[in-house]
Amino acid sequence: MGFGGISIWQLLIVLAIVVLLFGTKRLKGMGSDIGGALKGFKKALNNDADESLETPETNAVKKETANSEEEKK
Repeated sequence: MGFGGISIWQLLIVLAIVVLLFGTKRLKGMGSDIGGALKGFKKALNNDADESLETPETNAVKKETANSEEEKK
């Protein structure tokens, strides 16, 4: 028994049909596109999480330190 009543042989047959229909080159391209999209999605989630952790007080401190560094120049 495989996944939900589908045997390993049935999965292999479906995989073979998909490879015949699309070809390995096109499947590789689709895989890299999906991988790039997932990487971008994770990066966006991490950026949003970092921004949500910042409070107005931390933003004010960052601005003050940036202003003091500019005055030193």
